[in-house]
Amino acid sequence: MKIKKILVSQPRPTSEKSPYFDIVEKYGVKIDFRPFIKVEPVPAKEFRQQKVSILEHSAVMFTAKTGIDNFFRICEEMRITMPETMKYFCISESVALYLQKYIQYRKRKVFFGATGKLPDLFTVISKHLSENFLVVLSDVHNEEILHLLDKYQVKHDVGIMYRTVSNDFTPEEEFNYDMLIFFSPQGIASLMKNFPEFDQGEIQIGCFGATTANAVRDAGLRLDLEAPRPDAPSMTTALDLFIKENHKNAKK
Repeated sequence: MKIKKILVSQPRPTSEKSPYFDIVEKYGVKIDFRPFIKVEPVPAKEFRQQKVSILEHSAVMFTAKTGIDNFFRICEEMRITMPETMKYFCISESVALYLQKYIQYRKRKVFFGATGKLPDLFTVISKHLSENFLVVLSDVHNEEILHLLDKYQVKHDVGIMYRTVSNDFTPEEEFNYDMLIFFSPQGIASLMKNFPEFDQGEIQIGCFGATTANAVRDAGLRLDLEAPRPDAPSMTTALDLFIKENHKNAKK
């Protein structure tokens, strides 16, 4: 079956220069952007029940920009002002730079991993083990974080400041796609929640990341495209190659 209509389970790119739009133009396909999951803030009242005191910590760890937004939202709701001495450790440089939205960015108090992967961030953290860390997370998070915190014996508390929940489809929304692209296990869970009788049939499923790939298989679905891989480090590169092959075979 020739792929003509694709659903990407992420928000629409803000830049028209996104490689997704190059794929649309190159192959004449239609791509819809529609997240299967959404983030809900944990109210300050509920956060207090976790009995985590923000100002008892000397460092904060972020794995996503969403974590930064919700951390400073809770600080504002609780009328907490961050001291100048607070240190911030981020999963990647892009997440670290996002801190400029809330603080005066100084390299001596902002640290990040070189590759955007957790082991590299913890290599940086291992040089600051005298700090008391507050780890900002969603209720659904990568268990590797907790494993590495224990491995490096990092003094820490976890603060759950937002939730990842299913972004439910309405009865009016059409769901007629030739291919679905996922980026998290929660996206797969949302698919099965929204469409409990989902029959994959000829629908192609692609995903990014090993944990998402496992979630596809655990749900009893067929995984047709997995990224990253050596010849396709990004989802868009992998999708480009996949559609090229698909359209070539459809002509036979």
